[in-house]
Amino acid sequence: MTLTQQIITVVLCMLGTMFTRFFPFLIFTEKKPTPPYIQYLGQALPAAIFGMLVIYCVKNVDFLANPHGAPELIAMAVTTGLHLWRRQMLVSIAGGTLCYMYLVQAVFR
Repeated sequence: MTLTQQIITVVLCMLGTMFTRFFPFLIFTEKKPTPPYIQYLGQALPAAIFGMLVIYCVKNVDFLANPHGAPELIAMAVTTGLHLWRRQMLVSIAGGTLCYMYLVQAVFR
């Protein structure tokens, strides 16, 4: 990529990000109430997205071959336990990721 192409790419990514951040505030102003369907999506989508992430993370795990998915299952248990204990998403995600990386690199070689 040339420098001009890189600048154009960065600017387009920036504009796309800004558009997706600002557009809801332009559509749903304080004057009009937010439609019930949009409120429902705001409540349902976070759980659905996390469910899809869990499925994506374990889709290629071979539970019949050694180590039988143990690092993934242990890391998910640690993530769940941390979240139930602390109720802080960053702590849960970081703790589960560190646990998984430790298990894969040091324990289940």
